[in-house]
Amino acid sequence: MVSPIKSNKGIAMNDAKRMVSLTAGLIFVAVSVRAPAQDWPQWRGPNRDDKVSGFTPPKTWPQEFHQKWKVSVGQADATPALMGDRLFVFARADDNEVIQCLDAATGKVIWSNKYEALAPDGGAAQHPGPRSSPTVAEGKVVTLGVRGTLSCLDAADGKLVWRKNDIHGYPRFFTASSPLVINGLCVAQLGAATNGVMVAYDLSTGVEKWKWSGDGTAYASPVVMAIGDTKLIVMQTDKRIVAVNAADGTLAWEAPFKPSGMGVNAATPIIEGQTIIYTGLGRGAVAVQLEKQGETFTAKQLWANPDLSPRFCTPVLKDGLLYGLSDKAGFYCINAKTGQTAWSEANTERGGFGSVLDAGSALVALTPKSHLIVFQPSDKAYTEVASIKVADTATYAQPVLAGDRVFVEDQDSVTLWTVD
Repeated sequence: MVSPIKSNKGIAMNDAKRMVSLTAGLIFVAVSVRAPAQDWPQWRGPNRDDKVSGFTPPKTWPQEFHQKWKVSVGQADATPALMGDRLFVFARADDNEVIQCLDAATGKVIWSNKYEALAPDGGAAQHPGPRSSPTVAEGKVVTLGVRGTLSCLDAADGKLVWRKNDIHGYPRFFTASSPLVINGLCVAQLGAATNGVMVAYDLSTGVEKWKWSGDGTAYASPVVMAIGDTKLIVMQTDKRIVAVNAADGTLAWEAPFKPSGMGVNAATPIIEGQTIIYTGLGRGAVAVQLEKQGETFTAKQLWANPDLSPRFCTPVLKDGLLYGLSDKAGFYCINAKTGQTAWSEANTERGGFGSVLDAGSALVALTPKSHLIVFQPSDKAYTEVASIKVADTATYAQPVLAGDRVFVEDQDSVTLWTVD
């Protein structure tokens, strides 16, 4: 017979063990709640909307960041992709286009894959490196070279899965559209103005699944839109804005959108529910509402703002306001409900090149001047919070923000800065 004292002692010890276990569990849960910074696996982030959810803005922005590492990667304008503890960089070195996987904490090369490729020539020769950002999905990394070479590699070790270069040609200033992965398909805009196509390949095998060839190729990247149970791929082509069915590539809707003068269609469409906002040089911004009636899609124009035209900057939508970078007037803000200009900043030095990201309590921008610019989200006026030097050469790629880290790619290097 077990004595009451021993029994109570045993119960107490068991309770203590359970308490330790519970405490450990609570500690584990507490640690787990501090989830790692969100991945940035493709152009404009997880949802291609430039909304940063895994970044912690400081209460007071510093005058400078702390550099953790800087590594030379070759010439590039392509934004890196961040997946877990790995940073994927696409650049040009010597006579090759090179895909590198770096340790995000140290900058050390984990693997590298390269192929011989001609650089751009003519007026685009000043930017010899890739413009298209890598896309990391389903254990693969996909890149699109300046002359249209589409590669799919194993993200773990960099081994080639498949490579396509059978659709010849490229737009006047060379390829800049970033590939999209959806439902096991790799979708890319390939070819030139005369033979442009949107093609979907099986991500695992490279087998072509469908092809749409209704217009020439431009520089914009595709984005996904869902209406009911239908997924559409929306993209600017050479002279149009189009939406095709993601399942089979059939055209769902299109509208003319020809840029003026020397302008090009380079901005990613912005999706908000059933609304598409698209922008272009000399054409300003247009918003339409797409509706499905049976098997047919129709669009109703909501508004048009011809006054503010971005050049190579896709605006970001935040709390009903559209923030962008005009080719002439610096940063601007448009009411996304009415299309009316809320404010525009007269700063011609910014030049229309750059990016604007929604970082929660602040908007973060990077232009070729290599200063990370922080300004307040507001429909009243442009209010700059900070301007922080982040590179020694021009910066055309977007910054990647995660946790307290800022990854910046300049003309030949990638730098990891921390916000302390």
